Amino acid sequence: MKFSSQEEFGLRCLLRLGMSTSQNGLTIPEISQMEGLSIANAGKLLRALRLGGFIESTRGQTGGYKLARPANEIIIGEVLSVLGGKLFESGFCDIHSGNEIICTHTIDCSIRSLWRTIQSLLDGVLSKLTLKDLIGTEQKVSIIVSNFAEVAESNISIS
Repeated sequence: MKFSSQEEFGLRCLLRLGMSTSQNGLTIPEISQMEGLSIANAGKLLRALRLGGFIESTRGQTGGYKLARPANEIIIGEVLSVLGGKLFESGFCDIHSGNEIICTHTIDCSIRSLWRTIQSLLDGVLSKLTLKDLIGTEQKVSIIVSNFAEVAESNISIS
């Protein structure tokens, strides 16, 4: 399982904006340089984040990108959905049907149960985690994320 580079870099750009203290926001070249991305890639990611309603842009010499709302109101699960979607969605089995039109395991699939459970755990964490939670040291964020993961895990029934 892998997260796409769009999800990773998009989240990093959003985090960069969340940590910024600039009144005017940050420009595409500034974000590009800070995150080690090409200007074109940074622009593409910022466009997706703007269309998703997470950031806003101001044109002009003193313009730039800023958060559209406070960091504690930006849910990480929503951001990742805009940037790339979920790991497991309802159409997953249609895409991975093999040589057949429908998957040979459509009726009874133990693997689908695995993906559904993993997605449920991820949703449990990502639906509670905000951008504000990610602004801090790795150690601080690790504690926050671990706490959310414990709660999400306790909400999954294992039979």
